[in-house]
Order: sequence, then C-alpha cells, then structure tokens
Amino acid sequence: MGAGKIIAGVAAALVAAEGVFSVSANNSSRLLRPPGIQGEADFMARCIKCGKCIEACPYAVLHAAGPLEGAAAGTPYINPREQACRLCKGFPCVEVCPTGALRDVVERADPKAGYALIDEQVCIAYQGYRCEVCYRVCPLIDQAITIDFQTMEQDDIHTKFIPTIDRHYCTGCGLCVERCAVSEPYVPIRIVTRAEQERDASR
Repeated sequence: MGAGKIIAGVAAALVAAEGVFSVSANNSSRLLRPPGIQGEADFMARCIKCGKCIEACPYAVLHAAGPLEGAAAGTPYINPREQACRLCKGFPCVEVCPTGALRDVVERADPKAGYALIDEQVCIAYQGYRCEVCYRVCPLIDQAITIDFQTMEQDDIHTKFIPTIDRHYCTGCGLCVERCAVSEPYVPIRIVTRAEQERDASR
C-alpha cells in the first residue's frame, strides 16, 4: 500500500472518529448532572472522573456515564426515572468534589441542574384527570411546581388541576420524573438539562 493510501486511510479514520465523538458529545447533553454544576463546559473542564461524588451519594442516585458518551464517559449523571436526586442536606456529593466541578450549593433551592418540562399531550392532568403527583412530591412545592386551576371545556362542574413549572425555581432534581404515574407511551415529564439549555441558547 502506497504512502498516499495510508495517509488517506488515516484521515478517513480520523474523520470517522471525529464524527462518532461529535455524536457522543452531543448525546451527552441529555445527561442530568449532580447538584452544584455551574455549566456543562465548566463541569467537563473540572471533573476528573474520580467517582467520589458517586460514592458519597447516600441514595446511590449517581452513576458513571458509559463509553458511548464519548468525552463524558466516566462523569457522574442521574437517571431520574430510575431514582432522582434527593437534594440531601449538606450535599455530600458536592462536599467531596476535589476540583470544584460541583460547588456553590447550600440550600435545597440552589442547584440548577435543569428544569422540568411537561408534555401536555400525554400528561393526564391536561386530559382532565386529577393527578397532582408531580406537584406533591416536589421539594419546592408551590414554588417550582404550582397548580393552575382551569375550567374544563363544556363542563361547568369539574376543574382541571394543571401542574405548572417555574423554571426559575426548579432545581432539576427529577423527583417529578421518578414519581410520574404515567409511563405509556412514555413519561410525560422530563428534565431539560443545563447542557441542553446552554446548547439551545448558543444557536
């Protein structure tokens, strides 16, 4: 094989690898981070993937991202449907972080890992069924989630109890996602991560 073909082959491999990394890096924006994240770029620059925050979590909420997440592999994330962040007193995950990748949280309202977003087409409250599960489990009830009472169309007797998210108060803990009573065809509430917000803001 000639030198030209070798160089071409290496270049093609690099392009392919770059493409895989780009997809993985883009996919990593959906990773819900622990309390104390100050932005995805800041977090990725500081996190050394030591796993101390994962070990410190008393509820085993934190997991290490897998190899398909590219550069984010090994970094901590939360799967809120499996188990959400409990916003522990003292934030032990933040306390043990040696690099400041997680920092500056004291009160339960301080973390800003993301915010909850409801799919109105799937949420049963929007269909007229009384639920209130997300509202009742919210650690910042009547702040991050409130109930909007709406009159049902062509019904003067019944009222819709509509959960409403205030993005300024929502911490992104994911408890509403974990406890949501609906799972088919999919969970109607999700967390828009800090990285997703930053990505959308940059477009």
